[in-house]
Amino acid sequence: MTVLLSVSVMTSTLSRPRLRLPGLIGALATVHFVSRAGGFAQTFLVLYLTQDRQLSPATAGAVAAAVGAGTAGSLLLGGWLSDRIGRRHTMLAGFLGTAFALVALGSADTLPAIVASAVGVGLVSELARPAGTASVADLPGARERMRAFGLLFWATNLGFSVSAIMGGVLVRYGYGLLFWLNAAASAGAALVVWLRVPETRPAASGASRRALLPVVLHDRLLITTALIFVAYFSLFFQAFSTLPLAMTADGLPSAMYGTILAVNGVVILIAQPLAVRLLAGRDKYVVLGASMLLVGLGFGLGAVVHGGVGYAGAVLVWTAGEVGIAVMFGAIFADLAPADLRGGYMGIAATTWGVGGALGPLLGTAVLERAGATALWLGCAAVGVALFAVLRAAAPALRVRASVRGGDL
Repeated sequence: MTVLLSVSVMTSTLSRPRLRLPGLIGALATVHFVSRAGGFAQTFLVLYLTQDRQLSPATAGAVAAAVGAGTAGSLLLGGWLSDRIGRRHTMLAGFLGTAFALVALGSADTLPAIVASAVGVGLVSELARPAGTASVADLPGARERMRAFGLLFWATNLGFSVSAIMGGVLVRYGYGLLFWLNAAASAGAALVVWLRVPETRPAASGASRRALLPVVLHDRLLITTALIFVAYFSLFFQAFSTLPLAMTADGLPSAMYGTILAVNGVVILIAQPLAVRLLAGRDKYVVLGASMLLVGLGFGLGAVVHGGVGYAGAVLVWTAGEVGIAVMFGAIFADLAPADLRGGYMGIAATTWGVGGALGPLLGTAVLERAGATALWLGCAAVGVALFAVLRAAAPALRVRASVRGGDL
């Protein structure tokens, strides 16, 4: 953590900057770490609403859903804004807006005010994500972009780990403190952006900037890639929906689920930096296909394992695939994006995560309830195999597109 936070960076805000790559990457990693390490409020939102505000579980769930609905819009809006007003300004608006929205949510004492504040939190909380990844997509050189995306993923996971540990301690002093500390973390991330993150948006006149939607609707390769990742994230989110249900049905205590997820986090923190070096220069589409296959097979092992050790082994398999996806995910969409629409394309990339996060639990729990755990896990393995095959078929077109970084669409 000390190394990450002490990265020396060079600030420069030019219309078309000559970037110092280590400075920009280190600054963005710091921003990701600070914002995620202080991300307490949403993690404990349902408990806050039911225990502190005395709302029913159903009402608290509806408020959490309002945050989620706002988040989906935030990802798309953040991508669009980063192409219109710039990456840096979008990140500043997102982090400062999040700070104010969190204070409003923590202070709201009526249900209408709570719901309105929750939607507000959702609408601004993810503006910075596509803007930050668009900054990375602006970098020259595929290897630099891949390393940067890998570092951002690592910094985000480190931040989540810190947040989970600190949040469990801080909640003893009251939920209100979590909202204020989360707001302070967002303001701190905005300060890092203001001091350290240069604008990277390619120079272009406002008149020359195209509308995103018409381009996206005609970009079949982007649509195909987005659908692939929606399917992948729907598969991956079984880790947070059906996996704990299946483990409980196998007679394992709830604490065991937390333990094996901790295995996932530790492996990511250790393996991610090594994976970035190991996979640098490798064919992105081969790595992605193999990684999706590993995730599918890892969940598929649930059909034959039942004890804690068996489930932990399965987690190790799909975690290896998760690491490979994380290294290549942003780079794939960066290669697809035209220069003037990189922010919008990265917003679409981030939205595949949100859509998969909504579809995965719905589909997975339905299969689990109607067909049982064995059918669910075998279905996950089949999805992994299918994604591997689809990526193999799409790889030639993706390679051609990558050679011109989006081309003239």
